Amino acid sequence: LLLFSSTRGLRSIPSLSQFRRLRYLWINNNKIQDLTFLIKNYYLTELYLNNNELTDISGALKHLCSLQILFLHNNELKKLGKTVKELKGMISLQTLNLFQNPLAYDPDYRLYVIYFLPSVQLLDRKLVTQRERESALHLYNPKRAWVMQSIGFGKRVDTSLGTAVGSSSCTQPARRPIIPSVLKWFGNVQEMDLLCSFCRVPFEDPEDAVLVRAMTRSLMEFSSVDWNKVATCQERWLKNKAEEPPEKLTVQFR
Repeated sequence: LLLFSSTRGLRSIPSLSQFRRLRYLWINNNKIQDLTFLIKNYYLTELYLNNNELTDISGALKHLCSLQILFLHNNELKKLGKTVKELKGMISLQTLNLFQNPLAYDPDYRLYVIYFLPSVQLLDRKLVTQRERESALHLYNPKRAWVMQSIGFGKRVDTSLGTAVGSSSCTQPARRPIIPSVLKWFGNVQEMDLLCSFCRVPFEDPEDAVLVRAMTRSLMEFSSVDWNKVATCQERWLKNKAEEPPEKLTVQFR
């Protein structure tokens, strides 16, 4: 169901509760100040309220969970936090216009909307970029941003669950680091690392330096036990003799 009632100079609209299946509503270019007439229109997907005289939308739109397009530009909305809070429940909202409202002059207005309304993809006729989302996260949730950046340096490794740990699909042999000749006199990596910290002898390839350093610090250990060979509590009660500890296989990766 579609209802079009724009450019009529309307100041108020009677309740639209009889139109329960209303999905598209144009009431832009009027003088509307109150939205209580929308209290029963849960199926709205597109709502055009631009160019009116709205000063507050609290309690009027939060029930519109199916809304995908919302135009509120060129009104008198002043409180950014209060306005965004009203829209938080709109998980399907993708297009939002809030420009030409007093709240849009807040210096962090765009990042604030992007962070608290993550489903919005087109804000004020401009696509939301990944860089803007990252900036918004750093600004409003720096702790979460730090955690995400610290896990794999902010990158995700696309590896299937069936891939064995430590295995590689590359057929080329592993490249050995080209170590400066002065370090070849030392018998172990710890001594090489100690010497590097004093004399700072450069490697021919920076990646070799990273690899040598990683060999002294980076270590992963995986242990596995065959639980089929471990006795259950009931089996232990039936046996009076001491049991041998289960075999544990431990593999280390650098």
